This record gives sequence, C-alpha cells and structure tokens, in this order.
Amino acid sequence: MNASPVPLVPGDRVALLLPGSLEYVDAVLRFLTAGVFPIPLDPRLTDSEQERILAGLTPTRIVRSAADLADLVDVLPEAGLPLGRPMHCTSGTTGVPKGVFSGVLAPEDARALLADERDLWGFAPDDVNLVLSPLYHSAPLRFAMGTLLAGGRIVIPGPFDPAEVTATIKRDRPTTMFCVPTHLQRLIEHWDTHGIPDLSSFRLVAHAGAPCPTDLKRRLIAAFPEGSTWEFYGSTEGQFTACRSEEWLERPGTVGRARPGRSLSLDDDGTIWCTVPDFARFTYFGAPEKTAAAWRTTPEGPAFTVGDLGRLDEDGYLFLDGRREDLVISGGVNVYPTEVEQVLGTCPGVADIAVYGVDDPTWGQRVCAAVVGTATADDLDRYAREHLAPPKRPKEYALLDALPRTLTGKVRRTELVAAHSPVSSDPSRDA
Repeated sequence: MNASPVPLVPGDRVALLLPGSLEYVDAVLRFLTAGVFPIPLDPRLTDSEQERILAGLTPTRIVRSAADLADLVDVLPEAGLPLGRPMHCTSGTTGVPKGVFSGVLAPEDARALLADERDLWGFAPDDVNLVLSPLYHSAPLRFAMGTLLAGGRIVIPGPFDPAEVTATIKRDRPTTMFCVPTHLQRLIEHWDTHGIPDLSSFRLVAHAGAPCPTDLKRRLIAAFPEGSTWEFYGSTEGQFTACRSEEWLERPGTVGRARPGRSLSLDDDGTIWCTVPDFARFTYFGAPEKTAAAWRTTPEGPAFTVGDLGRLDEDGYLFLDGRREDLVISGGVNVYPTEVEQVLGTCPGVADIAVYGVDDPTWGQRVCAAVVGTATADDLDRYAREHLAPPKRPKEYALLDALPRTLTGKVRRTELVAAHSPVSSDPSRDA
C-alpha cells in the first residue's frame, strides 16, 4: 500500500502534466483555495522540455495522471475563494521559460480578483462554457474557472474538431466560449460545407491570442448573436483591453480600451505599459531581475509591459503595431524562436540556425527555420519530433550558406521572412 503524500501547504507549487478535464479544473480551483499554485503545462512536452521548464520553478509535486491528481486534491478543501492565480509559464527573448507568480493573496485582494473577471464577462449560474483550447493555456482555464465559481458548468469536447464542436453546440447549447482565430476559421469553413448550427444560445464569444483577419472578424459578427462577440488583448502576465465587436466595426483594427481598473500608456517607441490594481501584480518566479525589467512606477500606479508595441487614438482605443520581438503566434500558441533555436541548435550537423514565422492562412503564422550546416530537413524534422512539442516544431526549413546578421551579430529575421523559400514544406507536420 502506498504511503499518503505529504500534505500540501500554502505557497507550494504543483506541476500539472496531464490532459484537461472537469476534474482538472476542479483541482486547480481547490489548489488555489488552499493557497497552492498549480503550474499548468502541455502534457506533450518532451522530457528535455519538462526538465528545462521546471528547473527554475522547483515544483513541490509533479502530477502526470488523474489518479495522482485525485490523491492530492482529496485532502484539500472544496473549491471556494481562489487565493491567487495559476502559475502559467511564459518565455522571454532569452528563451528561458518563466513562471508568472501572483503569490498568496490577502482575502480582500482575492475577492477583488474574482470580481474583476465576473464583472467584465458576466459569469452566472446559468452559463455553459464551451472549452475549445487546451486548459494549460491561461485564457480557457480562466473562463472555465470563472464559470464554475459562478455556479455554471463547463463542456469539454476534447481535442479541437469542428464536427465535434458543432455537435456539442447542438447538444449542450453553450452560452460562452473563448477561442483563437484559428478555431473560428476552421468552424466557419466547416459550417460553409455542412451548415451553420443554431448559435442563439451564445451570449459571449471572446477571442484573443492572435490578430483576427478582417474578413474572419466580419464572418464572426454575422454568425453569432448581436452584441455577443468580443476581442481582448492580454498576455499570461496580465490583461490589457477588452473590445466589443461593435466598437471594432467603428474602429477596424482596434483591440479596445483599457479594461476597468487599468490604464494604458506608451513610450516614444510605442512600447505598451498597463497599470493594474494590486491584485493583478505579479513576479517572474525566481527571476527578480526580469521582474524588475517588466515593472515601473507611474503617477497612476504600478505598470508592467511585455514588450508589445502599439498606438492609442484620441479616445483611448489601442491598435497593435507588433507583438513582442520575434514572437511567432501559430494557432493562438506563443512560440519563442530562441527556445526552438536552443533545442535545434544541438542537432548534429547544425552550425547556425534562426527560427521565424511566416504568414499562414489557417494558423495565422507557421514556424519556419533557416539552417546553416550539413543537417538535412529530414534530420531536423526527426530531431524536432524527439525534442519539441508539436506547436514548436518548424513546418518548413530553408538551408542557407549563412544567416543575415547585423554588425553586432543579431539575426535579421525580417530578411529571412522576406526571402523565405523553403527546401522542405510538409503540411502533414503537427500544428
């Protein structure tokens, strides 16, 4: 008989490496109610990726099965007031993943954090939240938790499939869903062929994670009930804006104005800063220098940045000019080139490598790599499958004699994108 695990205490961290489920969301809520911080991670991460990510987070437990998860949560209180946020991981320009850490909140701040989401999105007991994205991502987990805490229920159809999602809409009559533009595009393509279901049950359809093409945005607005569709702009670190589609129609391209309790400001170069309430403060776990670089004091209060660039119009509506430097957003998943370069750079036959994104009609962007050396595209593909999760694997390789660099040695990624001509292009590779 196995010995009972040592009980968890406030401040402990539990890495979750298992598929999402109702039990998964309940466990996250119960951990947070006890002041314990779940670290949601992609269960498809390779062993080397897990080792690299978890090294700086020193989790108290690592959970890889539903049975192990149940053993941990059975001794915890029922879900109540979350005393913090899950510790989601985000990579920086160094390619080293960082844990975004709220710390254990005082009860008044915890109540304010809960009210902040509920007041904006209107979570209610009669809500049915349709979960389309993996629950290790911050936005779908946040919407699912908000729904359950308000007394509603969630529906998880499984890995995204347009036909199964359509059947779930018909059967469960969801009222809310969060999605990325790739989800919307695949759903609308499916509905164009098989017929659009009755969408009248939806009161809220929120999308984020990548820029939404104009034509797709207009199809979204036409398909769903009037007033139900929203876009928001945020990051793992925090939320910046929210925008009704009706506002977008008046100002095409905007991602909205600052969320309640926040304000936006720009540096001369367009770097976006967002002031937040105390309950929305964060640190990068175990990385005080990176935390300090992300925050500054303003007359309006503490403000943070993730390095994105934008413009504000005279009414305070934000327009994005670019995501953080070199970031590739493929199907709503953030892929950091430096991290991929660090892994594929160890592939035999690679002398130099640069990873970048090119526009893709389905995924928004697809991950590509320019490689110098003797490794072939097949060599690189096999190595990527061993060492990288599917979203991070390059879909195309360009074999070059040399990479374009500045005088200081920085790769000119824009030149790689402009000159992109892959010697290998395999659409069957995992997205």
